[in-house]
Amino acid sequence: MNSTSIDSLQIGMHWFNERPGGLDRMYQSLIDTLPAQGVSVRGMVAGSPGVFDASGGRVQAFAAAQSQLGTRLWRSRRQSLALRTAKMPDVVASHFALYAAPTVGVFRRVPKVVHFHGPWGAESYPGGGGGWSRAARIALERFVYRGATRHIVLSHAFGRLLHETYGVREDRIRIVPGCVDVEHFDIDLTRREARERLGLPQDRPLLFCIRRLVSRMGIEDLIDAMAIVKPLLPDVLLAIAGKGPLEAQLQARIRSRGLEEHVRLVGFVPDDEVPLWYRASDLSIVPTVSLEGFGLTTIESLAAGTPVLVTPVGGLPEAVAPLSSELVLQSSGYRSIGEGIVDTLQGRRVLPDSAACRAYARGRFDRPVVAAQVADVYREAIGAF
Repeated sequence: MNSTSIDSLQIGMHWFNERPGGLDRMYQSLIDTLPAQGVSVRGMVAGSPGVFDASGGRVQAFAAAQSQLGTRLWRSRRQSLALRTAKMPDVVASHFALYAAPTVGVFRRVPKVVHFHGPWGAESYPGGGGGWSRAARIALERFVYRGATRHIVLSHAFGRLLHETYGVREDRIRIVPGCVDVEHFDIDLTRREARERLGLPQDRPLLFCIRRLVSRMGIEDLIDAMAIVKPLLPDVLLAIAGKGPLEAQLQARIRSRGLEEHVRLVGFVPDDEVPLWYRASDLSIVPTVSLEGFGLTTIESLAAGTPVLVTPVGGLPEAVAPLSSELVLQSSGYRSIGEGIVDTLQGRRVLPDSAACRAYARGRFDRPVVAAQVADVYREAIGAF
């Protein structure tokens, strides 16, 4: 086989523009960038018929994302059989265990690569609950993962998790970081201009956090941290972007701590506005408390030229520490976050400047850089099969 010509089948979850999420952003990035690395792509996800045109004819939706689970699973298998009939791929890459499971047995003589974006079962029940349903999800993940020739993880932290929780052999695990479209975030605007476009005050230090509003993201700790920041830096404003089930609770938390003038929940931010928010901010924060394999928002912020403070959880330190250890807080929790913010804004914690942030993101995490590493793993899997 020509080493520059590989046909891959990519089994995803959703198309990013329809159901935005970190996994879906990574999936779409690889669909867009792998062809330039000599890897042609065909894909299947749950979504609308519009996915085909949006993906340039590369990805097909096998069922609507909101359809019944049984329908989605049956149609996933039916779609995989149709794709096999059209052309047997050289490698099958799965990004979501639930939709990969029905395809087991369809591509028996084809090497498989699992992109492990996170522990689906544990993320569904972050508090450890869920009973048999959680156990069933983990069992399904193990079933899918054990058939893979290679496994791609975003960090050493997730490599350990994959080995310890799912029994994957360490010699089959490869670390390839997440990627972002640096050009999308590296916009040609000053901080003042970005704030003007967003209608934000020009005379206040601005902090930014974009996360799903669920418990493991640490938004509660970040709000509590502002109670430490407010007396020392009374002009600071924190904007929290995102939607989720905790929205009402978080708004009540803001009110109960008297932070209405210092913390704003700004809701869902469209993808084309996210770079504006990063550029408008003095600092971004990722306060995660658990299950963070990489944290694409860290790299998005750096690509926009805005330094980011992260908690020492999962793969977050691996993502930013090579740029500066000062980007990693001493611990998770509201006190450490609050002290880190104050020390940064008062100049005691010196973070990389905008140019250094952008250069770091471009050199390590730009989409073509990461796509080349993924292509190498695919070739390795084919050679080892």
